[in-house]
Amino acid sequence: MHFAIVGTRGIPARYGGFETFAEELSTRLAARGHTVTVYCRERHSEPAYRGVRLVYLPTIRHKYFDTIAHTFFSTLHVATRRYDALVYCNAANAIFTGIPRILAMPVALNVDGLERHRKKWNRAAKAWYRISEWLATWMPNRVVTDAREIENYYRERYGKQSAMIPYGAETGAVGSAEILTQLSLERRNYFLYVSRMEPENNALLVREAFERVSTPLKLALVGDAPYAADYIRRVRDTRDARIILPGAIYGQGYRELQSHSFAYIHATEVGGTHPALIEAMGRGAVVLYLDTPENAEVAGGAGIAFTHANLTQVIESVLSMSEAERESWRAKARERVRSRYSWERVTDAYEKLLTELARRA
Repeated sequence: MHFAIVGTRGIPARYGGFETFAEELSTRLAARGHTVTVYCRERHSEPAYRGVRLVYLPTIRHKYFDTIAHTFFSTLHVATRRYDALVYCNAANAIFTGIPRILAMPVALNVDGLERHRKKWNRAAKAWYRISEWLATWMPNRVVTDAREIENYYRERYGKQSAMIPYGAETGAVGSAEILTQLSLERRNYFLYVSRMEPENNALLVREAFERVSTPLKLALVGDAPYAADYIRRVRDTRDARIILPGAIYGQGYRELQSHSFAYIHATEVGGTHPALIEAMGRGAVVLYLDTPENAEVAGGAGIAFTHANLTQVIESVLSMSEAERESWRAKARERVRSRYSWERVTDAYEKLLTELARRA
């Protein structure tokens, strides 16, 4: 069948969770014999990537219009083609899903988390997300949630049953460690934080909590964000030589960092299943996570919870553990991902959903 993924920055993944999702799902579907197209904002050197067709369309480079402008142009392009089924990403794009549906091309919409809770949005943007939540319950053929907490929210607030399909992750550490040499890090001698540098992801909280810990270990704060210059400036405002801020790192370097950390700190407080959290678990990291219902659901007893108030104490407790205790946490994290968050299982679920939608069309 011919499927398309719309509403992300595109692949190869060079930004966040939706882009990782688009790459992992599209390439696996292509490997299974489907024709897959991904609509992109960021240009790759080739018109195809790992067997996936890439379509590049313009956008409006603005905090409030980037996503919906590109999805609008992508939807116009979709209307001139014939796909068996489409995956739209981001609840903000719900309004566009009606167009392919009218043209008898079924759509599944992955709504992600409750985006209107993000601090970066003004009142108008939050209102748009609230309206989009409602639109998501009837404009696409099927709404997809990535966490039980989000599934419950749509059912309880809107009476809408969704398909709950989480994100996936690989399991096992990679052997190489070239990025560690580049960043002057040593295996098992650094804490790792990876996320977009936006307020609700709490990089500043992590940095300040770590600064109060007496340890020779380092902290690598990895990430960037296109519209958060003021917040990033605050995060970088430190004189602690133990803190490394290399910006965003992708691909093999990212996998190496997650494979060889002493522990991984996950501090996001908005969203559903965060790819960076399950990826760190899959690599076998000791995981510390901000205690939100969504993060607790993913960790499932294979990570250590913290609050805004006690992160320093939790870091100290991990430092005081025996290596055998830390290895126990690492093993539980790997097994949690292996049993619940396999990319092959995720692909199975999307392939079944899209195929069923296509056959009903």
